[in-house]
Amino acid sequence: MNDADCIAFLQWALPRLGLRWQGYRRVHGQVCKRLAHRIRFLDLNGLAAYQAYLGEHADEWAALGALCSIPISRFYRDRAVFDALGEQVLPELATRATALAPAVVRCWSAGCASGEEPYTVSLLWDHRVGPAYPQTRLAIIATDVDEHLLERARTACYVRSSVRELPAPWIERAFDRRGNLFCLRDHWKSCIEFCHQDIRLEQPPGPFDLILCRNVAFTYFSEPAQRAVLARISERLRVDGFLVIGRHESLPRGAPFLGAPSALGIFRKAP
Repeated sequence: MNDADCIAFLQWALPRLGLRWQGYRRVHGQVCKRLAHRIRFLDLNGLAAYQAYLGEHADEWAALGALCSIPISRFYRDRAVFDALGEQVLPELATRATALAPAVVRCWSAGCASGEEPYTVSLLWDHRVGPAYPQTRLAIIATDVDEHLLERARTACYVRSSVRELPAPWIERAFDRRGNLFCLRDHWKSCIEFCHQDIRLEQPPGPFDLILCRNVAFTYFSEPAQRAVLARISERLRVDGFLVIGRHESLPRGAPFLGAPSALGIFRKAP
């Protein structure tokens, strides 16, 4: 399959999946390679045959949607964002939680892929926040549409490139070496519950003090799907809670129920 044909197919198919071509411009080659493999697996003769196959097999759309998932994740991805969480956001939430019973800061990592994001929050809490708030607990729900990635997340073993941005003392303290893998110790896994969910169809009940929805919905979803997801996120976010999106993402136009963002894509929910 040539690139132009694949682009034309994606521009036809993505809106039918509630996705948008603009989010795939830079990564479409990865999806095209997966498509070529899928077409060979089905023993079809090219994209036109696959398009016809989609018309005859409604369940194939779910398979195509999985092919369009772009999990790019590593620990401490976007250092400035996690520095802000560790230095400002999490301490504020921890201070607020001390007045509650039980004293819990609740976080949702949406589109968690293989777990690097929620585990980074766990490490941040333990190394930079938790010692000053010994009576306050962190609880994280991490969701993703890909069950295979969630299994990797639960196993919590990663190659060197996934952990390279973590401070070296954190790696030494929190990970065991198993050959070429760095495996997170149970202490930093215990506060996290992984759930198989498609954010477009279901969400954990909340309420949450912090929601991370980075580089998924507001990059790849169509604008109607973005609006629907944002409405559900807002319902589950406490007033004065924080929503974190990707640094290069923006929320749909006319989202008045969330306060102004920082340059890091961190929003506070307004009353």
